[in-house]
Amino acid sequence: MKEPIILVIATRNKGKSAEIREILKDVSITIKDLNDFGLIPEAAEDGDSFDENAYQKSSLTARVLGLPALADDSGLCMEALGGAPGIYSARYAGENASDADNTAKLLSELKDKQNRKAAFECVLSLAVPTGVALTYEARCEGLILPAPAGENGFGYDPVFYYPPLEKTFAQLSREEKSRVSHRGKALREFYSEIDKVLVWIEQQMPVQPKFECKE
Repeated sequence: MKEPIILVIATRNKGKSAEIREILKDVSITIKDLNDFGLIPEAAEDGDSFDENAYQKSSLTARVLGLPALADDSGLCMEALGGAPGIYSARYAGENASDADNTAKLLSELKDKQNRKAAFECVLSLAVPTGVALTYEARCEGLILPAPAGENGFGYDPVFYYPPLEKTFAQLSREEKSRVSHRGKALREFYSEIDKVLVWIEQQMPVQPKFECKE
């Protein structure tokens, strides 16, 4: 009997992990994240793009654990700030900054700006231990409010206003957010090809040698 494929979500962020699990809940795979494992090396995330950073995370996790790994790198890009915070979104206010710290810095930077146009961008990278990977990208456009609104989500969700639903991401349920968010769009594209993806994983995973016991 064939063993189910184990897919590791390369994050310790429980909110991000929950969003991914929700979309993949009907797929016949076992999903884990980094909280299911002990300490493993962290990716440098020193690339110049979301694509590079996502691949660093997925490939390192896959090589260390010997399992296929799915990572995303995403961030908020402000037109008025020349694309910032961009790839530095998670550490905009410093290496150990909280979501509240990053949001406060963003609002401070936008204090005198009329242009509040923003876009969340996401790149998903699915890697296997041999180093090869599949990539999916998506984007969601909105506006940044002058003050937070809503209690759900994480990161910049409380200030990211999504005009079609007239709410911030933090005012949406997880299901509502998954339908329209950058990560949700990328994951749905991934999900739409899941049968091909599972075949690809099986083809790319290294085959473990079998040994016969001889007396």
